[in-house]
Amino acid sequence: DILNAFDPIVLNVANSQRLQEECDVLALSMSKHAGTIVLSEYKAVMLASLRSLVREWDSHHEVAWSWMWENVERMLKAVLYKPAPQQKALQLFYNRLDETAM
Repeated sequence: DILNAFDPIVLNVANSQRLQEECDVLALSMSKHAGTIVLSEYKAVMLASLRSLVREWDSHHEVAWSWMWENVERMLKAVLYKPAPQQKALQLFYNRLDETAM
């Protein structure tokens, strides 16, 4: 789920309201999985992957990507285990949209 949401999260990191929306939708999706979700483990994998993909990786990259993920993680933790009211509101929103809006 995180991998699918990663692109919109990164693209909207400068827009805090939109970033929160992306995190809210991701939290809804993640809440459907059983068990404990350890977000810090994703950070370690994300950073290791980025290090191998970016040739000129340096401490500035490390700080920037760590900052981004720590903010996302904070937003996710705030709503991760509170999905029921949000799921209902999201379903009502989707039901009100016509097909052209989707």
